[in-house]
Amino acid sequence: MAAIDIQDLTVVFPDGTTGLSRVNLEVAEEEFLALIGPSGSGKTTLLRTIAGFLQPSSGSLHIQGRDVTRVPPEKRRMGMVFQQHAVWPHMSVAANVAYPLKQAKVARPERERRVREALELVGLGGYGSRKPASLSGGQQQRVALARAIIADPRVLLLDEALSALDEPLRDSLRRELVSLTRRQGLTTVHVTHDRAEALSIADRVVVLMAGEVQQIAEPAELTRRPATAQVAAFIADAAVLEGSLDDARVTCPALGLSWSQAEVELIGDMGTTTGVVQLAVLPAAVETLPPGTPGAVPARVASVLFAGEYFSLTVETESGHRFRAAVRGPRPRVDEAVSIRITRPLVYPA
Repeated sequence: MAAIDIQDLTVVFPDGTTGLSRVNLEVAEEEFLALIGPSGSGKTTLLRTIAGFLQPSSGSLHIQGRDVTRVPPEKRRMGMVFQQHAVWPHMSVAANVAYPLKQAKVARPERERRVREALELVGLGGYGSRKPASLSGGQQQRVALARAIIADPRVLLLDEALSALDEPLRDSLRRELVSLTRRQGLTTVHVTHDRAEALSIADRVVVLMAGEVQQIAEPAELTRRPATAQVAAFIADAAVLEGSLDDARVTCPALGLSWSQAEVELIGDMGTTTGVVQLAVLPAAVETLPPGTPGAVPARVASVLFAGEYFSLTVETESGHRFRAAVRGPRPRVDEAVSIRITRPLVYPA
């Protein structure tokens, strides 16, 4: 049985805007799922619908086999942590964490015991008497997390819960969060706008665009084989170009390049497709070479960023198309002339 089972979920707002369109999704017990997509893609709408803050226009939502489509949020046994810490400044840390148990009329000795355990779990043992104003941003977010898990939720929902924190604090809390959810056996749904974060912490990633699910995949599969050219552009900074396909070759007229079908990655149901296709060129498929290299495309360096073990380049061809590439060695110069070679582009039906 799936922890969360969503079938044909649609949300249409009062002004007629479609927030979600026939979303189907199953989340396994104890799975850590990330929702990602551009602004307005529907990821927060989906999370708030799972939480019960939004009512779907159609479709169904089951939590551990129970239909909760019309069940109010407080009866869904879910914990939720928002981007802003949402701790009450007039209450002590312990009172903040104890609030859900107090609302549930749990006896005081039991509340105090569980508050101590929850604070220890998030690394705040001994902080119960302090006020939130005396805590750092990361510590306040830990308080919010302790409050979310103290009532033994079936599902933990995270809405940009780490995005307001600075690095390296964000990285540290990200690691602790993954460990905590594993130890507690929590099913977790995490909304983030940070692609690297989603890929690094999730068991699977859901890519949403315009209220529709574009792909659900494990991180390695998502980056290696994006389902559409648009997903490739969003997830992996792929350049997307128009091309043509015939029985033998794939051609990109804008660059004057062509490849045999054995030299490209055909993705999706190509069927008997001939004619116009979309090409997605991942950064790993772009090799930067000296200017004037035979068979390569002339280009110039448009931008350079240091990325640890390599330099991340944006290169622009004479046709105005831009590609990402990784280069090791000396730092390239902006406006430096180069050539690029493209290998194994991804090919999608247009």
